[in-house]
Amino acid sequence: MVRSGTLILSVAARLLLPLQLLFSLFLLLRGHDEPGGGFIAGLVASGAFALYFFAYGRQALSAMLKVSPRDLVAVGLLLGVLSTLPAWWFGEAFFTAQWWTLPVIDFKASTPLVFDIGVYLAVVGSVLTAITALADTALAQDSSD
Repeated sequence: MVRSGTLILSVAARLLLPLQLLFSLFLLLRGHDEPGGGFIAGLVASGAFALYFFAYGRQALSAMLKVSPRDLVAVGLLLGVLSTLPAWWFGEAFFTAQWWTLPVIDFKASTPLVFDIGVYLAVVGSVLTAITALADTALAQDSSD
């Protein structure tokens, strides 16, 4: 995709990207106690990356992410599957939540949090794959005309 060239969009994308990503992490970590979770947090993060993509183009987004969006989908699905296994190891039903307290930082980790992180990554990867594929199709169509 060709860079838009507008100063307002470029500045807004640079300023809003960290704020949107921070808000998406807030939504992700708040998910099981209050409204939020991996899906809506992934959509907020995808919106941040999409704004950056529209302002600076595909190469800038790829340089910033340093990983393919399809790889994010794969890692997200893997985390979702891995979050189901601890319940089986403890002899409990499938998808039964397991909680652990990390003693050094006093943080409560859980299988629902691992699952939500997987959903987060899968949503971000899926949306970015769709957006970049649509932009590539439009670019290819414009160059053939």
